[in-house]
Amino acid sequence: MGSTVRIDQLASEITKCLNQYTDEVTEALEQTKENLAREGVKKLKATSPKDKGDYAKNWAQRKIKKGRAIYNKQYQLTHLLENGHAKRNGGRVAAVVHIAPVEEELHQKAAAEFERALK
Repeated sequence: MGSTVRIDQLASEITKCLNQYTDEVTEALEQTKENLAREGVKKLKATSPKDKGDYAKNWAQRKIKKGRAIYNKQYQLTHLLENGHAKRNGGRVAAVVHIAPVEEELHQKAAAEFERALK
């Protein structure tokens, strides 16, 4: 049987319950973002080109204002490898698309993971 609340305390009880729920949702969202960022780093390390020195090993993630950022410590190469680039003496180097598929997969998983974390 639940506890009883006097009518003059109803507003404060509702506020307390909403604050508790907000904290639970915030915690679940933070956990989801952290898990997805870790997964993204792991997948990028596995799918990045290996013949570019330490490029594949240099994926990392960090917390930013309202989320997580996945980045490569050799950031100059990410755009060149993902999109291809012009050669010095003419011609082009073909793109090695490895970031976009991981990004798309994480975007698709985000909502389902968040719902699972809330339960």
